[in-house]
Amino acid sequence: MNASTESDRNAKVEERKQEHEPAASVVSPPHEIIPTGGPKLPVPLPPEQPRRRWAWGRIAILLLLLAIEGAGGAIYWLKYSQPSLPPGIVSGNGRIEADEIDISTKFAGRIAEILVDEGDVVKAGQVVARMDTRDLEVSLKKAEAQVLGAQRALDEARANVAQQQSQLTLAQQQFERTQSLLQRGHATTELLDQRRQQVDAATAALNAANFRVAVTERALDAGQQDVELYKVNIADNTLRAPRGGRIQYRIANIGEVLPAGGKVFTMLDLSYVYMDIYLPTAEVGKAKIGDDARIVLDARPDLAIPAKVTFIADQAQFTPKAVETKSEREKLMFRVRVRIDPERLRAHAAKVKSGVPGVAYVKLDPQVSWPEGLQGPNQG
Repeated sequence: MNASTESDRNAKVEERKQEHEPAASVVSPPHEIIPTGGPKLPVPLPPEQPRRRWAWGRIAILLLLLAIEGAGGAIYWLKYSQPSLPPGIVSGNGRIEADEIDISTKFAGRIAEILVDEGDVVKAGQVVARMDTRDLEVSLKKAEAQVLGAQRALDEARANVAQQQSQLTLAQQQFERTQSLLQRGHATTELLDQRRQQVDAATAALNAANFRVAVTERALDAGQQDVELYKVNIADNTLRAPRGGRIQYRIANIGEVLPAGGKVFTMLDLSYVYMDIYLPTAEVGKAKIGDDARIVLDARPDLAIPAKVTFIADQAQFTPKAVETKSEREKLMFRVRVRIDPERLRAHAAKVKSGVPGVAYVKLDPQVSWPEGLQGPNQG
């Protein structure tokens, strides 16, 4: 008991000494050597170093990077985005589009040949694929053989007509001769009746032969129509580009069996390239078909492409989500189509790319001049 009381008293004395010592004496080595046999005293630890300075430094660097990026975006926007527009010129954003044409099969069948691929530029009427037409070719040969048989039957029927015509001529001559003899008393009435009956029989046979010719002619015509039909079907199984343009997608491959109307290619009609924009009522009310326009693509902000207004919707619609408007209050907009000059497209068909975003400008007032950055005809 005395030993433990003495130890507690010594510990309290040491604690009071540490409380009255200056702060400089608090810093001590992180580990002190303590005798194993003596009392266990508390070991002071070094204070934690402040780290707020590093956190504030990182925040400051992040803010600086954001400011630099924002400044760069602002400079780009001021330089390349929508120029300051004078009154009478409006704008809207959209994407370059071209009419898509599906090249499809007319009949069910197997693809035998693929002659073009995605990205190829084709001319109107160019063969792009062929279907397997062996069954149609066999049917065509059968129809041609039937036509040949009908032609021979027609020749035979016409020959029969000539024969029956000669029989009728002979019967009429005999009837007339017997009638003359009867008047002179050298023939009987019975013989005259027989001659008349022969004329009637020859006439009926001639009529039957003529009817046979008509039937054979109809059969020949039907066979010829079958031949033409098979030729048309075989030709329709040769797929051709309906317009000049670029192959956008190849949907099927060689050997695939497609149903009637199965798509093989999707091509872009490069003669009809446009951009749809949306304008509010106050602006679309002043627009009209044929208004001069310019299209500036994000990929080429230095080039203004000449265009014309070719369509103005007569009914308003809610603004699509992909279209940015000047105000959130402009919920109902009118679709306006701006089409690029086809003559210019023919000279730059290889450069046309569908889906490229940009801005279309429409000149509502013909007296207003285009700003310097939108004078398209003077640019290459």
